[in-house]
Amino acid sequence: MSKLEGKRIVIAKPGLDGHDVGAKIISLTLRDAGADVIYTGLRKTPDYIARVAVDEDADALGLSILSGSHNALVAATMDALRKLGGEDIKVFLGGTIPAEDHQGLKDMGVAAIYTAEMKLDDVVSSLADTLG
Repeated sequence: MSKLEGKRIVIAKPGLDGHDVGAKIISLTLRDAGADVIYTGLRKTPDYIARVAVDEDADALGLSILSGSHNALVAATMDALRKLGGEDIKVFLGGTIPAEDHQGLKDMGVAAIYTAEMKLDDVVSSLADTLG
């Protein structure tokens, strides 16, 4: 059995950032680890992303943010998830996220933060542990 077998994971690119190579790599990596992955595409709003995650009955929602607007986009996405009853969906974050912002993001409800320096196998193992 694969590490993420049976898990539904939405990967999203909120905001105006148009760089999605990392989101596509993580989507393929999670799929190869057994997850059912839904990639929303570029430039989606937090409300749209939350709606997809809830409608798809996602176990997790991965946000890829390189624009520097991670604090505002995460706050808006978490708020939208709560409004739609999706507070049980684990949110993880990847991208260009300064270390000094990690605790504040976790305080908002982010379950895990992954950086470009991490090995993909380590991301999969960590996410599998987070999702149980």
